[in-house]
Amino acid sequence: MDKTIVVAVENRVIHQRYKKIIKKTSKFKAHDEKNECKIGDKVRIVECRPLSKGKRTRVVEVIERAK
Repeated sequence: MDKTIVVAVENRVIHQRYKKIIKKTSKFKAHDEKNECKIGDKVRIVECRPLSKGKRTRVVEVIERAK
């Protein structure tokens, strides 16, 4: 998967029955044109036209680099 990254987006929701806050994670494949993203980077993605079967977002900017 050249020029592709997988972005994990974490959401917190309240469980309907137990009223406990749980974390749900959604994973998106995003197009990284310059291959500049590394593991642990925080990035901003935006929806675009379908680029492949599972890739419908692209990287706009790298917000924070991994240490």
